[in-house]
Amino acid sequence: MSLEALRPSPLVEQAAQRLRDQITDGHWPVGTKLPGETTLAKTLGVGRSTVREAVRALAGAGLVQPRQGSGVFVIATEPAEDWPTRLRRAAVADVYEVRMMVEVQAARLAAERRTDADVAALRAALDGRRDAWSGGDNAAFVDADIALHAAVVDAAHNPVLADLFAEFVPVLRQGLIELVELLGLRDTDPEHGEARHAELVAAVVDGDGEAASRTLQAELESTLRELLER
Repeated sequence: MSLEALRPSPLVEQAAQRLRDQITDGHWPVGTKLPGETTLAKTLGVGRSTVREAVRALAGAGLVQPRQGSGVFVIATEPAEDWPTRLRRAAVADVYEVRMMVEVQAARLAAERRTDADVAALRAALDGRRDAWSGGDNAAFVDADIALHAAVVDAAHNPVLADLFAEFVPVLRQGLIELVELLGLRDTDPEHGEARHAELVAAVVDGDGEAASRTLQAELESTLRELLER
């Protein structure tokens, strides 16, 4: 089976699936070193960053192992978990990485620019998030969580940031619903970030931009790390 150029849809998922097929079909047996990023990128018709993320997904599934200074080697022909779940996990991780870039700076600005109306909106959103979590509906909780983060972004009073976040919300929402399901958060974390979100709101209300950005960064990084390690 030969590699073919990919269609311009979810490229990381397609690249990961194509490389996995090469491994499971015996094109690259256990112990084989994969071609370099540049070669794979040219063959698949994608960028090197896409290849890098695809290889990361394969490594997370236990199929390949990067070796410092030597390259990436095949260590198994079957993933450690079902492949659709592995791909969903990788996609959610990508969402979280982009999310951090947008929201951490917004939190810093929100602490500097929040108004009385923003403070009221933040406190109401925090209460709404708490109530939604106890309600047991994953989608409702995700909507309440996004509403709180949107309130932080709105408090930054930067229309470009607000518009960017609004465009990002549909992808973020679906990713978060999948995240709650993938991690089984209702079983493993009954309060799911309640304390840290309360700290975030308090930092914005107190006008402490450093604390606000640090708290949000820590929250998002913690969830991303948990996602990648499971």
